[in-house]
This record gives sequence, C-alpha cells and structure tokens, in this order.
Amino acid sequence: MRGKGRTRTDGRAVDIMRRGAPPVSALPSTPSVALECRPTPQATELCGQFQNCPTFGALDLGTNNCRLLIARPSGDDFIIVDAYSRIVRLGEGMTASGRMSEAAMDRALDALSVCADKLRRRRVILSRAVATEACRRAANGREFWDRVRHETGIALDVISAEEEARLAVLGCYQSLSKGEGPALLFDIGGGSTEVVLLDDSGDQPEILDWQSIPWGVVTLSEAERHDSDNADSRAAAYAAMRARVRFALADFSARIDHHCPNRNDGDIRLLGTSGTVTTLASLYLGLASYDRSQVDGQNIAASDMRYQCARLAGMSLSDLTQLACIGRDRADLVVAGCAALEEICDIWPAHSIDVADRGIREGVLRQMMRAHSVRPKRNARG
Repeated sequence: MRGKGRTRTDGRAVDIMRRGAPPVSALPSTPSVALECRPTPQATELCGQFQNCPTFGALDLGTNNCRLLIARPSGDDFIIVDAYSRIVRLGEGMTASGRMSEAAMDRALDALSVCADKLRRRRVILSRAVATEACRRAANGREFWDRVRHETGIALDVISAEEEARLAVLGCYQSLSKGEGPALLFDIGGGSTEVVLLDDSGDQPEILDWQSIPWGVVTLSEAERHDSDNADSRAAAYAAMRARVRFALADFSARIDHHCPNRNDGDIRLLGTSGTVTTLASLYLGLASYDRSQVDGQNIAASDMRYQCARLAGMSLSDLTQLACIGRDRADLVVAGCAALEEICDIWPAHSIDVADRGIREGVLRQMMRAHSVRPKRNARG
C-alpha cells in the first residue's frame, strides 16, 4: 500500500464531481438528442458563488491515460494555460481479473497527485475529473475512488458511456470538415470505443445515434495477443481483433442505414479523436516526435490511414518500439487501435478522416464554461 504523505489539494481547487451511474454499453434505436450543456446541480451552485472564476480544470482518467487541461476563457474561445498527460494503464489485467491491480492504481495515483498539484498551483477554482471504462467496470472501483479522494483530494466522477460520448462530441465536433448530411465521430479509448452519428446542420450538433463497445486498445490487446515473432500468428491475432470490433458494431451499422442510406458512395465525413488516429497521423506526416500543432486538424485520406494500419499490423513488437511517435509505451497497443479503426472505416467508408487531438477534456471545459455563462464556440488554442 502507498504511504499517507501524498500532497492534497487545498481550498483553491473546488471539486464539483459526483459519483456516476452504472455503465451503459449501448443505446439502441435512440431518438435524436440535442447536444446541449447540462451542468450538474453542484456546478450551477458553485458558478453562482464564483462570478469571476478565471481558470477551469478538466481531468480525464481513462483505461490507459490520465490527462489534464487547465484553461481560461478568452472571448468566444479559451486558452490552455497548462496540460499534462501520462500513460497509467489503469485497466491493465482487468480483462482477466475484473479488478484494477495495486500496481495500476498506484500508477494512476502518482499521475493524479501531479494533477492535483497543478490544479492548486494554477489556482483553479472550478474543476471536474471524469473517469471512464476502467472505473465503470472494476469490481474494486469504489475502493479506488475513495483512495483517490483521500490521497489527492480529487473526487472522481465516474461517467456513463452515454456521457462519455456526449463530452467527446462537445470537445471535438468543431474539427469536423464542412459538408452535407450526417457525419460519424469515433473515439478509440483504452477500455472502450464510442461511435456517434451526428447532424451538424444546426447551431449545435445533434446526436442521431451512438454506440459504446467494450473494446479499446487495452481490452483488445489483452484479448488477442499480437506480440508473437511469427508473422502468421500476428496476422491471425489482427484478424481476431477486427472480428471482435465488427461483431460489436453490427447493430449500430444496421441502425444507421436509415439516416444515411448512401453512405457507401464515400461522400461522407469521418472524424476521429484518440491516440490511435493521432499516432497514425504522426506516422503519415513523418514526424520525428509528436507535435500536436501539426496533427490536430489534419484531414488525411482513409487509404493512407489504412496503409499505416496494415504496415503496423505486420510488424513485430520490437520493430514497433523503434518507430517515432510510438516507442515502448504504445508499441503493444497501437495495433489494436488499428484494428478498431479499420472496422469503423468499413461501416463508414469516407474518403478521408478528420483528425482531432481533443476530446473529453475539451468537452468538460466547454460544459463548465457554458454553465458559467462563458461560451467558447471556436477551437481551443494551445
């Protein structure tokens, strides 16, 4: 167990979190849902107390990563004043055990303590910390939430899959290319993948349908090992990953036919947000190291992204670690993300993919700013 000397947040950082609802894996045949800000009662009350709150914090604890953004409103936009990201692999081993391991929780707590310190030093007075699939599924989730609150002062809000999809849309729909008809947004996470069909013809995007499947880069990698030195074994593992995603998305694919019966003509739009699409974009651009300013907002031909997927799927683990923008941290996970991406491209065969290095954190920031009557409308500037 960890020691008791961890730094805790002070009164400058205000927690507005609540513990979330049970997981929602899918929302079949949903009616259209207007995408609007729906602040929690705690947020509304706190915003009334802090009429001039200058700094907001948004933390996203996923199955693989812990990410923090701290920003201030700037006109119709917001400016990021601090950011943090660390791979913590909170969901490592959960496919087999159903529990978060002590080592995984310790890694997450180390990262969260850094986030707590940043929230305090940046004098954040309104913040929200959301946790997703690993915390939704873990049998020892409540034990972990209590440890986080006790050791760091951060109160995790374990959100449903539905809210996860909604926040991802709020965070990145501005990166979608202009066009007619519905568009598809996807977020390949560590423990789950969300796909959302959007109508962006109005002032605010409208969710026409959505699905969350329990396959992300961590869960797929643990279910189908791709670390063999044998090329045939790697090919079989990749095919098995794709089959799992294909089966999980079958109902969603059938449901969206009535929204876009001509989707196979290719004149449709596709937007991706996640480490998978940003990593593939980095490889396509030939970057020596990851550069958000060059990746975020790219529009890349789907055929070029598929080429990168096939290339990575055929490589050994040791070769993957040598590639720029992948390295040891992502080498054993990136191929699983490629499998999910290819299946998404099969059900939504757009000619190109918009790439967004933004998502849940930006969605949380926009939600809080709207609750505080500050309405950023354009893309964030980092």
